[in-house]
Amino acid sequence: MTAAKLTVGLIYGGKSGEHEVSLQTGFSVLNAIDYTKYDVVPVYIDKEGRWNMGQTYTAAPSRPEELQISGGPEATSQAMSILWQKLSGQKSTIDVLFPLLHGTYGEDGTIQGLFEMMDMPYVGAGVLASSAGMDKVIMKKLFAQAGLPQCKYESFISAEYEANEHEILSSIEHNLGFPCFVKPANLGSSVGITKAKDRIELERAIEYAFRYDLKVIVEENIDAREVEVGVLGNELPLASVPGEIVSNSDYYDYDAKYIDGNSRMVIPAEIDSELAENLRELALRAFKAIDGNGLCRADFFVSRTDGTVMINEVNTMPGFTAFSMYPLLWRETGKSYPALLDELIQLGMDRYNKRRQLQFGRD
Repeated sequence: MTAAKLTVGLIYGGKSGEHEVSLQTGFSVLNAIDYTKYDVVPVYIDKEGRWNMGQTYTAAPSRPEELQISGGPEATSQAMSILWQKLSGQKSTIDVLFPLLHGTYGEDGTIQGLFEMMDMPYVGAGVLASSAGMDKVIMKKLFAQAGLPQCKYESFISAEYEANEHEILSSIEHNLGFPCFVKPANLGSSVGITKAKDRIELERAIEYAFRYDLKVIVEENIDAREVEVGVLGNELPLASVPGEIVSNSDYYDYDAKYIDGNSRMVIPAEIDSELAENLRELALRAFKAIDGNGLCRADFFVSRTDGTVMINEVNTMPGFTAFSMYPLLWRETGKSYPALLDELIQLGMDRYNKRRQLQFGRD
């Protein structure tokens, strides 16, 4: 007897600086998902934050442009009326939601909280892990508590910087030195990052980072290889083989990732088995430190001078096109892109079903 198809609500686009990346991801998933197992309802969030629900896909679209659905002035209310069906006592026409949103409002816990309120199963990290995985400062505090090695950093909010600019700049210069990296605390895909080589560049870099966030983090420069590990699972997660980013750019920023082609991936990374196992173990510890679910990619620095390993960050919604690091890590570990989608959907359903068994009030 053939199992009934699941209807997946694929959510992509988003009101963030990574809108176009999300569209690429949506197109890749729609061209990899197994349509004998799933019907897919596209839900496109445009750059103004309007929700647009399209016709169900039973086969892959031919062009990425097809994903930019325009549903008119009533589109958001129509989409929401369907997504909120379960909470209003109706049978939901969508079985599980699969967010492919990067950056603000997508992987920061915001939309995950909405899904929780909708009482809908969804793929990926929950509210807490998403929030912690987005805020680099909170993330680093959790890593420190878990005993994970990491580079030196300083952080501050805009009000603190306005009140104590000289002291903050002097502290960075004394404690971190130059060059250093200045980043918005809450943004992905390496958007808004600058390498500052002196105090003047540092001031400009901080001003630039504050265009993207109200909190900024400054990290010391490490002469290191950049190695990444994929994590997949819920309570008993697994780690992939490590892969290395080899970039010809000064650093691995947005352009190097998506535009100029000045980087390549080496999978598996050319490292010894002991280091590979250490990185996998640290990736699992980082996943647990943020209370991860579903998936994440853990990014590490491996010092070129003495081999010291330091965790840089985790990404709870890593790049997810067919040519992105995360799916390729799992392909080299033995799991194809379609099989990876199957497992992520099942993990989302499993987590929802376990949470439904919990008691949320007194007897």
